[in-house]
Amino acid sequence: MKRPALFLALLTLGASCALAAEAPLVTSVEGVGMTVSSMETSVRFFTETLPFTKVSDVELAGDVFEHVEGVFGARARVVRVRLGDETLDLTEYLAPRGRPVPDGSRGNDGWFQHVAIVVSDMDRAYEILRSRGVEHASTGPQILPEWNRGAAGIRAFYFKDPDEHVLEVISFPPGKGDPKWQRGGGLFLGIDHTAIVVKDTEASLRLYRDALGLRVAGGSENYGVEQEHLNNVFGARLRITSLRAASGPGIEFLEYLAPSDGRPYPLDSKANDLWQWQTRLATRDAEAAAKAVRPAGGRWISPGAVTAGATTTAQVRDADGHALVLISTN
Repeated sequence: MKRPALFLALLTLGASCALAAEAPLVTSVEGVGMTVSSMETSVRFFTETLPFTKVSDVELAGDVFEHVEGVFGARARVVRVRLGDETLDLTEYLAPRGRPVPDGSRGNDGWFQHVAIVVSDMDRAYEILRSRGVEHASTGPQILPEWNRGAAGIRAFYFKDPDEHVLEVISFPPGKGDPKWQRGGGLFLGIDHTAIVVKDTEASLRLYRDALGLRVAGGSENYGVEQEHLNNVFGARLRITSLRAASGPGIEFLEYLAPSDGRPYPLDSKANDLWQWQTRLATRDAEAAAKAVRPAGGRWISPGAVTAGATTTAQVRDADGHALVLISTN
């Protein structure tokens, strides 16, 4: 090989290695889960009040499960439900039982998390939810104002499941949201994102963007009467940052600039407590992803990465306490 050709080949090889080294640790957001008190009640809610479909039902116990969940003696029933392309895991701890959602929980409390379910027609969706007796978390559907360029025209409504978990239905006007939501296919279409309350957006970005490799997809500062009534928090002013992996639902940061009196995520939280949500992330290397959490202010739930068969799993908390399940295939 002539020297110029050799030089170009080495440059190409170097560039390829650099790209490989910079590939994000997280390859996709696989789904979201929550801890529930009664599986039968929750399955009825998600498949009858909402049109999710039950796709699996398993009971888990043993050393691997205990270590991943960080709950000694854990035995749980896990039901996966699907809406469109996205899934939600419902976990009922048969033993040991956990604690209920704290009384008086508000949208600016540190344990707040929700999933946003896309609907094609907000008025019809709201009418159906009201006819089925859902508990309001918003005062009613809100439409975000025109001055808010990033979110103008989006309509949203918060409501609660039987365990007081907050859920959102959201509709996007033409030109906003993932283009797939404009293709139709029914009234309830799928899960667009999960949203978490964070104390400091820049600190959270150090983990989710810089360490795990999610990309920032958008952001806005939301306030005004519509936002107050949506979140049911008087005087709400939020910095909202949306992140995405290569596939799957987004992860949205909700930083309350005001009011700043939200309660922090309880330090003694366990996976069997009913305020526990889990966001499942597929990674190139679950152990490396787990190790990246601690320098960014997070902590481990599992004692590092746990391997069973061809799968390695670690569960961690971010700097605000939200649980992430990191999964890689060996």
